[in-house]
Amino acid sequence: MSEKLTHQSLMNKASVSCQTKDWLARVGKLAPLISENRERSERERVLPDVVFEALREAGIHRMWVSREFGGSEVSLETGSAVIQELARLDASVAWQMGVQGAIGRLSDYLPEPTARKLFQDHTRLVVGGVNPSGRAVPVAGGYLLSGTWGFASGSAHADWLVCAAIVTESDRPRMTPAGPETRLLFVPKAQCRMLDTWYTLGLRGTGSHDYQVGETFVPEDFTVAGPAMLRPPAWRPSRAYPIGYYDFGPFTSSSTALGIARGAIDAFKQLATAKTPAAATTTLANSHTVQEKLARAEALARAGQLLLSDAAWHAANHGEDGGDALSAMIRLTAATVAENATEAVDSVCRLAGASAIYAASPLERYFRDIHTAVKHITLSHSHFEMVGQFLLGGSLKMRR
Repeated sequence: MSEKLTHQSLMNKASVSCQTKDWLARVGKLAPLISENRERSERERVLPDVVFEALREAGIHRMWVSREFGGSEVSLETGSAVIQELARLDASVAWQMGVQGAIGRLSDYLPEPTARKLFQDHTRLVVGGVNPSGRAVPVAGGYLLSGTWGFASGSAHADWLVCAAIVTESDRPRMTPAGPETRLLFVPKAQCRMLDTWYTLGLRGTGSHDYQVGETFVPEDFTVAGPAMLRPPAWRPSRAYPIGYYDFGPFTSSSTALGIARGAIDAFKQLATAKTPAAATTTLANSHTVQEKLARAEALARAGQLLLSDAAWHAANHGEDGGDALSAMIRLTAATVAENATEAVDSVCRLAGASAIYAASPLERYFRDIHTAVKHITLSHSHFEMVGQFLLGGSLKMRR
């Protein structure tokens, strides 16, 4: 006789690769440690050393880096599943590993000796800011870098920080047909000044502080041209993924958003079976309204998951030839996942009533985390407008 399938067991029957199962098992082993340190991370606004060391030992911070540079080169599907599962446990952990996954993609653009030095010779994080808020002055053999950057998620456990800058000559931006020339420059964290700025609604444990760099020389080999990131990295035997940086990045943030939504739904289901609202005669779980709204939240999360899986397939198979059509699909997917995940979390928090407002409730934290995560540019609602313009024959812009 075949085993009777529950809703959850049926969901788990979806096709999952052996690689994904292996990596999810690694997360499962880390789950007690992550959960045990969740409140400490929130309180201290930084990932505790013991958790980072466990993540590093499991190889999660290098899962999206080429094997040639000390990584595991896992598939988009596997990496996304890992980030989602981490986000169910602690969104701040997921966010930091996702950011490292995105910045790790720059290893395919850097000269190979530099990529090995940053990602293989050093085993801590390589994170930072890709918004060009600094300036890089060309000099012999490299650039003089200076500026201030934000959102250095995971910087407490970093050896290197990336700094995006506008190339400047005679105090003016060096112009290209597409606008000011930009470049990403890698600097040892020891040469940066960290600023204690991360006081936020959610994702508090990421320690995403601002940082400054005074006038510092950066060799040419430790830089990446900004426009190159719009295209897949050039082929070489060490290349891990034939996918452009900006077509890869949204999978990390979207996966975190989905994991938050899934965690919130699971937390609400536990609450619903135990809570009888004031003046009511039965639990939340027996309310027809609750049943309907919960099912809609489940549908939102499930739809987002399917969209992200579909986009991952297209990115993996058409990273080199997809062009703007692929970029538009990925941006549309990311914005939709963010919208779905936010509505799913908001919905179950509304259903939970006053129980969701207490810091002791996991729903309170999921609510804060999702509303912080979706402020990231990769999840911006502006993608709907920009993709709509593209679908009507216009160019695909990041923002107006």
